[in-house]
Amino acid sequence: MTTTVTSAVRQGVWVGLATGAYGISFGALSVASGLNLWQTCLLSLLMFTGGSQFAFIGVIAAGGAGPAAAATAFLLGVRNTLYSLQMSALIKPRGLRKAAAAQVTIDESVAVSLAQPDRASQRAGFWAAGLGVFVFWNLATLGGALLGDVLGDPKRWGLDGAAAAAFVALLWPRLKRRQAQAVGVVAALLAAVLVPLAPAGIPILAAGAAAAAVAWWQQRWGAASKGAHA
Repeated sequence: MTTTVTSAVRQGVWVGLATGAYGISFGALSVASGLNLWQTCLLSLLMFTGGSQFAFIGVIAAGGAGPAAAATAFLLGVRNTLYSLQMSALIKPRGLRKAAAAQVTIDESVAVSLAQPDRASQRAGFWAAGLGVFVFWNLATLGGALLGDVLGDPKRWGLDGAAAAAFVALLWPRLKRRQAQAVGVVAALLAAVLVPLAPAGIPILAAGAAAAAVAWWQQRWGAASKGAHA
């Protein structure tokens, strides 16, 4: 195993641990929202996308019906479909691995993979982070559902910030170029403006579309500039 692959696996495991730990919060909040232990664990096993899961139980806790909760969760999970288009070409899974890759294609596995310098370490990072988050998240969900309010508010332990901090740490090295900085600023501003105005999930989709549009425009502009000076 090369140094870069080892580093990718290490990053994946740590990101899995940091993100998975916040599953304690989901487990506790899910039970408090009215779901039982098995329903809570099945959500983590089958839905397995934290934002969608919190959105689902948020609607249920507010008195919303199941279809409304499912629709909200679906909107937040659409981004994973977009991730899969890129990761399928990169990972090239076959057979049962294809189904497993689809299940663990999430923010963290994609971020760890794309942060690596070569194809082998990208694949290793994807699987290490994806499986790491899956295992730790589901174990933490079970623990949170069993313990309930014994731990108190998970935010007091900083668990809500641990996953975000790990994610930002992975993205930070990629923000050295002006193009990446411009795309990030536009996407972040658009999402911030839409959060209080649009339904859950729409700000994320809009930010993703804006990022793609800015990147496309910059690429076209750069190509046109080179052509003009040729």
